[in-house]
Amino acid sequence: MKNIFLFIFVLTTTFCVAQKRNAKATLQVDGVCQMCKERIEKASIKAKGVKIADWNVETHELKLIYNQKKTSLEDIKKSIAAVGHDVEEMKATDEAYNSVHPCCRYRDEVVQDDHKTGKTE
Repeated sequence: MKNIFLFIFVLTTTFCVAQKRNAKATLQVDGVCQMCKERIEKASIKAKGVKIADWNVETHELKLIYNQKKTSLEDIKKSIAAVGHDVEEMKATDEAYNSVHPCCRYRDEVVQDDHKTGKTE
């Protein structure tokens, strides 16, 4: 009987400790250009525990690999919003948004159209 309890205890603690070190996630992040890509990826990496951050300009998908013991998706989203980019349910403050380069103002339809047609500065 002791052996069964010991086995269950060891098994339970192993599962509790085995929290994913390399969790994967995909987030939708607003942006329009390569400068946005660089800013978004740098902000993601600044969140302690993010190992890989790759944002796609066309799909607006940010693919992440991160350590759940060191950071959370909420912290990563806050880091991205702090540099001026809207992330899924989290919107960047106007102050942060206004700090991005004028060609990166993804909320402006004229800027979006310019990027689609290749008329950016």
